[in-house]
Amino acid sequence: MRTLFRTLLACGFAASNAGAAQAQTRTNPTDGAPHGVVAIGPGIVPQYDGAGDMRVLPIIMADIRWAGVNVQMRGTGLRADLVSDSRLAFGPVIGGRLPRNDADGPVGLLPEIGTAIEAGAFLGYRFGGDQLGQGSFQIEVSMVHDVSQTHNGLLGTASASYAVIRQPDVFFSLDAQTTWANQDYTRTYFGIDAAGAAASGLAAYRPGAGIKDVGAGVTAGYWFSRHFGVTARAGASYLVGDIADSPITDEGSRWQPAAGLMLSYRF
Repeated sequence: MRTLFRTLLACGFAASNAGAAQAQTRTNPTDGAPHGVVAIGPGIVPQYDGAGDMRVLPIIMADIRWAGVNVQMRGTGLRADLVSDSRLAFGPVIGGRLPRNDADGPVGLLPEIGTAIEAGAFLGYRFGGDQLGQGSFQIEVSMVHDVSQTHNGLLGTASASYAVIRQPDVFFSLDAQTTWANQDYTRTYFGIDAAGAAASGLAAYRPGAGIKDVGAGVTAGYWFSRHFGVTARAGASYLVGDIADSPITDEGSRWQPAAGLMLSYRF
């Protein structure tokens, strides 16, 4: 089960609206059958929130439309767009957050944190764009809460993306986002109590709620046949506020990069 949620988290950063929608432009059936894209490949992500070391994980991306519902693996995991509208998107989202275990150095002497399961909802809207979506600008907000009692926190994310190129065989998009977190989240992952300070040698620290990070990324892809192509994703977020000042971040890194390369199949 832990491996499953690690994979769900990894797949989220690699999927994007621009790439997923573009994958369907040449294969949209009219018989009511499911259609969309799935992709798989290797990716690298930080070992845990605030880590300086990276880990390699499989990336699985999917964007499937059927009976007016669009099911996607992106963002923080799995979500469903329940609105049959080409511009408005709304629905539930659920995903996993990587555990903090087997960490090196002083952070490894702090209590381990298990995999967190977060659930909530998202709302998005797309402006402009031609028939293929090139030139479209999309904004989105999402809110998730820990339902696994791992950190019991609340996180809100605002993001924007722009489809620079969207042609039948190639696509390229830019995106940016920022996330706010409440103190339950920040103190679980970046706080250090007296016992943790004594065990690790790090200073005790109690962060508050606030903006967690800001980030940006690029997604690009090429379809070399009707059904097969390649999708690449690279991005990074930068920790800010109380989280950035944590001794845990000092032991790791404020920069949180992620990247992946996938073989894509559309149907």
